[in-house]
Amino acid sequence: ARAGRRLESPRMNRPADTSTSSALNVKTSHRWHPWRWLAWSTAGLLTLVALWWSFAPRTVVVNVASVTQGPFEQSIEEDGQLRLKARYGIAAPMAGQLQRPSLQVGDRVEKNQVLAWLAPMASPLIDPRNQSVLRQRVGRDEASQQAVSARVAQLQAALAQARLQAQRTAQLAQQDFIAQAALDQALNAERAAAQALEAGRAEWRAAQFSLAESQAALGQTTTIAPTAGQGLVPIASPISGQVLKLHLSSAGPVTAGQALIDIGDVTALEAVIDVLSSDARHIRTGAPVGLSLDGRQAALTGQVRRIEPTAFTRVSALGIEEQRVNVLVDLLPATPADAQGLGDGFRVDAHIVLSRIDQALRVPSAALVRDGESWRVWVIHNGRAHARKVLVKDRNAEFAAIEPGPLQAGDTVVLYPAALTEGQRVKISP
Repeated sequence: ARAGRRLESPRMNRPADTSTSSALNVKTSHRWHPWRWLAWSTAGLLTLVALWWSFAPRTVVVNVASVTQGPFEQSIEEDGQLRLKARYGIAAPMAGQLQRPSLQVGDRVEKNQVLAWLAPMASPLIDPRNQSVLRQRVGRDEASQQAVSARVAQLQAALAQARLQAQRTAQLAQQDFIAQAALDQALNAERAAAQALEAGRAEWRAAQFSLAESQAALGQTTTIAPTAGQGLVPIASPISGQVLKLHLSSAGPVTAGQALIDIGDVTALEAVIDVLSSDARHIRTGAPVGLSLDGRQAALTGQVRRIEPTAFTRVSALGIEEQRVNVLVDLLPATPADAQGLGDGFRVDAHIVLSRIDQALRVPSAALVRDGESWRVWVIHNGRAHARKVLVKDRNAEFAAIEPGPLQAGDTVVLYPAALTEGQRVKISP
């Protein structure tokens, strides 16, 4: 009951003075302190600065180069090799035994100098079967010769008889005991007997040669080392030059047409450069060529003599099949120091000039940027980048020749430009 009375106490149930409290809250909410203005202003300013910093163009560090005035060349860089203009291969004129050559690779030879000696080929050995056959052949030829000899004796006797008969007939004809026709018949018989004897003698000589041939085939030849100039065939040099290759460096049997020695004049060289077929169509006969033996400055000069009309397939180092064409280059007369040590098959690096401009306005190729069908470059002026369209006349791996106008010699251009905007600040890389 006491607790209930406490809950029902007027003090606990007295309503609050709401009017006074509301007025106090209204006064408090309408009060604005100066520090709050400062905080909001600072926050807004920082937001604007952050937005400007986010979208403002940055200063870009770039590499630059200068536009220059000078010679410009459009060229092709390829490798090739030197070779002799005229290479002579000396071959055996017949089958025989080659004597050991006295020359070595690199030796100097003169025209008509003897390069090697060739001995006749020795006869092969005879096996027992063939030896028996050859003996029978010798016997046959001996019998034939005897038969022909007997016939020749008969013909000699017949001729003697015909001569006697002709003499008697002539005497009787002088005494008019016989007719002239009988004399003519006797004389014709004498001539016929003489011709028959001549034919018999020819048969005897043929039988003798046949017998000698059979006897030679039956004989076994022993190998005899001939001396120089006795039974040897000399092989002479057709030109003055140097020995390039010895196909046989020792004595031995050779067949007719077998290669023995290669010679040539190493002072008469040419270069063979194989280029891509797409590049060959731009090369012209007479184009200047620089040749280097060590990949540095060109030590030899030449000019294109011929572009072969047939291409061939070659696999590159990357495994790509390429169609290439041989370009033949004549070497211009060189000083003895430049030509010293050159030889057949030496590798060279070739610089083939397609076109040349003595005084061209040159821009580095790395500064060009494609702009649709044209080109443009970025020029630095007062620390800012500005785009300029240029007209490219020709270009190579290092420079591009452009028409004067938008650019002048000495202008600074950006190399490898990327994501530049007009008027953007740039900083040159040290």
